[in-house]
Amino acid sequence: MQQAELSRLAGDLGLDAIGAAPAEPYRETERHIRERRARGLFARMRFTMAQPQVSCHPETLLPDARTVISAALSYYVPGPDRRPDEGRLPRYTWTNRYAELRGKLEVLGERLGGSYRVLVDENQHVDREGAARAGVGFYGKNTLLITRRHGSWVVLGTLVTDIEIEAGQPLALDCGSCTRCIDACPTDALDEPGVLDSTRCLSYWSQAPGSVPVAFREPMGTQVYGCDICQDVCPWNRGVEKRRGAEPLPPQAQPHVSLLEWLQSGDDELRTKYERLYFPRNDPRYLRRNALIAAGNSGETALAPAVAQWAETEDELLREHAEWALERLA
Repeated sequence: MQQAELSRLAGDLGLDAIGAAPAEPYRETERHIRERRARGLFARMRFTMAQPQVSCHPETLLPDARTVISAALSYYVPGPDRRPDEGRLPRYTWTNRYAELRGKLEVLGERLGGSYRVLVDENQHVDREGAARAGVGFYGKNTLLITRRHGSWVVLGTLVTDIEIEAGQPLALDCGSCTRCIDACPTDALDEPGVLDSTRCLSYWSQAPGSVPVAFREPMGTQVYGCDICQDVCPWNRGVEKRRGAEPLPPQAQPHVSLLEWLQSGDDELRTKYERLYFPRNDPRYLRRNALIAAGNSGETALAPAVAQWAETEDELLREHAEWALERLA
């Protein structure tokens, strides 16, 4: 199959970018993962870094695998202003675009025929490397994949197939001399361009088990999960922001959350309502931990009673963060 036919099918399905590459090992990426893991840059993260012998070998993901198809779906929509008693969510979580992308790739696999396997937001494949090889985008200095028309505001997915498809060409683009993401990171997690130090990354700490180091709590601001700072300042994202600036927020989208709700809701309610988010051991106390930090940074003294109840708990983790938040509010 020619690249043009693949692009036509992608357009029919509403995919924003697509490309193909041979199902061959990602040897350089595997080496980078092993080196950075040895340096401790992944902290306790696992994901695709846990088993590079699998995630960097797409040729093993399907019998007779011949082609890796990489697709991108943009999730950018402008968001409303945040109220003082609300916490921020990263844009990719506002709606479940991963589920939408997975459905589109399943349809694409059926239309292509042959044997195929769809991987979206899974640990068995380094989606960014496949997408870079296929010409869907290039690696930015913030380590994210940047597409030509949609910047880094995209979710990525992969379809491994036994059908041979014309390979795309990697994009001859890069960040040039721009260092805005590096300069904007409040914890210097990107000091080495193109390399993320997870031990200093706010997004990592919002999803990590245990206590958030005191030095990183104030920089988290009112972000209760993830972090978009390095994307907000990226010049490559200006184009999609302008083109989609007038689009309405989807009815089901949730850019912000009520801090009071996160502090007062029961475990089952939080776990069910925010099942699209990853948090350690599916334990909603980590969402409360993040809400306590955001409440402390909000300056919203009306949240103090809800925070104070956790300062009296026997849960050491939540008590510690509640006491910190109360000091900030005072």
